[in-house]
Amino acid sequence: MATTTSPIKLIECPRDAMQGWPHLIATDKKIAYINALLKVGFDTIDFGSFVSPKAIPQMADTAEVIKGLQPNATTKLLAIVANIRGAREALAYDATDCLGFPFSISPTFQLRNTNSTMQQSLAIVEEIQNLCAKNQKKLVVYISMGFGNIYGDEYNESIVVAWIDKIASLGVTTISIADTVGLATPLQVTRMMQSLLPMYPAIEMGVHLHADATTWKDKVDAALQSGCLRFDGALKGIGGCPMAGNELIGNMDTELMIPYFKSLQLLSGLNETALQQCSIMANELFAR
Repeated sequence: MATTTSPIKLIECPRDAMQGWPHLIATDKKIAYINALLKVGFDTIDFGSFVSPKAIPQMADTAEVIKGLQPNATTKLLAIVANIRGAREALAYDATDCLGFPFSISPTFQLRNTNSTMQQSLAIVEEIQNLCAKNQKKLVVYISMGFGNIYGDEYNESIVVAWIDKIASLGVTTISIADTVGLATPLQVTRMMQSLLPMYPAIEMGVHLHADATTWKDKVDAALQSGCLRFDGALKGIGGCPMAGNELIGNMDTELMIPYFKSLQLLSGLNETALQQCSIMANELFAR
């Protein structure tokens, strides 16, 4: 599949924007919105998750959503999964290019989010990686609570590295460090990425940061100046994980990152007209 020639890879995450939204969004509206996003030229669209509808009711229609999508040769489609059943379901659709697995280095959050321990989750990652390899798909592992947690679980950079070592040994080649509840400081992001990027040159290392309109730029700069070129975001900065049990901290606002990256000549090839249309749709979709 062709990818953008821009140094920056932008992963747009309507799934993360929708999953904690307080009222259900109609399936046809999800399909229309994601199809519009597919015209913009993002590297990847995180479009849905094949998880328990009891856990995340908003994602119960992901199978119906993917049936209505219009894939193209520019943008990959990524689905979040939490177990083998979800992975098999996602891989049943040719349009699925990537699977995303949330691997938390907080034992408490791993149980809350995937109903499995960290050791059990590592075994699940191994099996999903094997499934992806057999089906010529890519697995993206998200290191949830990668900058700390709100549960009092032990946290330090050495713990992050130890688990990434294990994940990397399974053949996973894309890992994104997730600031799940918005705890990361710019200094933390700098230290983390300056440590990880040289340590794992064969792995595409990205960040899935959460921030508000006053803190986004410092965090983005910290990752960017450390050499990170893969960034997750969501239009309007909407999103957050409802399984974390805290007030949702929004995603990085794609509409702020795009002009910033363009001003640095790190991002090109996006369809600005399509982006403007998506911005209008997002305002309507996420109207309070």
